[in-house]
Amino acid sequence: MRILLANDDGIHSPGITTLARKLSEYHEVYVVAPDRERSAAGHSLTLHHPLRVEKMEFGYDAGVKAWTTNGTPGDCVKIALNAVLKDKPDLLISGVNNGPNLGADILYSGTVSAAMEGAVLGYPSIAVSLCGSEGNSSDFSYAADFITKFVPRIGDINFPKKTILNINVPAVEPTEIVGIKITTLGTRMYTDKYEKRLDPRGKTYYWLAGEFLDTCDEESSDIIAIKNNKISITPVTFEMTHKSIMPELEKAFCNGLCEP
Repeated sequence: MRILLANDDGIHSPGITTLARKLSEYHEVYVVAPDRERSAAGHSLTLHHPLRVEKMEFGYDAGVKAWTTNGTPGDCVKIALNAVLKDKPDLLISGVNNGPNLGADILYSGTVSAAMEGAVLGYPSIAVSLCGSEGNSSDFSYAADFITKFVPRIGDINFPKKTILNINVPAVEPTEIVGIKITTLGTRMYTDKYEKRLDPRGKTYYWLAGEFLDTCDEESSDIIAIKNNKISITPVTFEMTHKSIMPELEKAFCNGLCEP
């Protein structure tokens, strides 16, 4: 299988290098990733300055072809599929991210957005994250092994259009992982706190320092699955039209004036 890897932690992050190394034992692997960390970049694209792409050595002899860009995770996927790669991939994987992407966090996640860009362009796409403490050193080997074993099963899925699989792996010892759960998106809430500081020149700036609130969630959620040391797999769609309310809106606002 031909696989494209992207991420938001940057081309040199251990998550993507570990995953590329493992997948390349069985598959044809390409990497296009940012030249630096672009976490929480969301689904942004570069429009107002040149997007540069540089081919690079990936640090080991595994046949992995890699490029780095000065753009966002979305840029990486978009330019890979439309300009860089001669042969199109069978699958796109974003990650392994250093830190969780659970619940509403996916709205801000560069990792999930890279996978979403793949889905927008019509490719089966997966986002995968290791749910340790962000910024801490983590062992990505188990997550990479899991994804490598998971990939052949993609052919057994009637992969829906406009949909990705958002996978979160608990950052615990492999023997502590108790299973896999197909989940819904939970609710992760934070205190919207900004610390006010002064720079060396006496000018004010703000630093986002919100803290996670340990909210209750449904048993079916990805958050509860991770708390219970289960791998969470959530199908996520970018089909955002709320169709059920459309007849009510037509009745309230159109009064016979809306086009059928």
